[in-house]
Amino acid sequence: MFRWAILFFIVALISAFFGFGGIAGDAAWIGQVLLFLFLILAVVSLVAGRRGPSIE
Repeated sequence: MFRWAILFFIVALISAFFGFGGIAGDAAWIGQVLLFLFLILAVVSLVAGRRGPSIE
């Protein structure tokens, strides 16, 4: 049980470092950009997959 307490303490210290350092805001912005990028790629893949195979 003591190991879990130490583990959570270390995770809390790392989270505080990222939160107070301003890195969390940048990571959230990057996450939003990646979300929209992959959402667009998923829609393009869905549309391309519904077209069927091309005839050569």
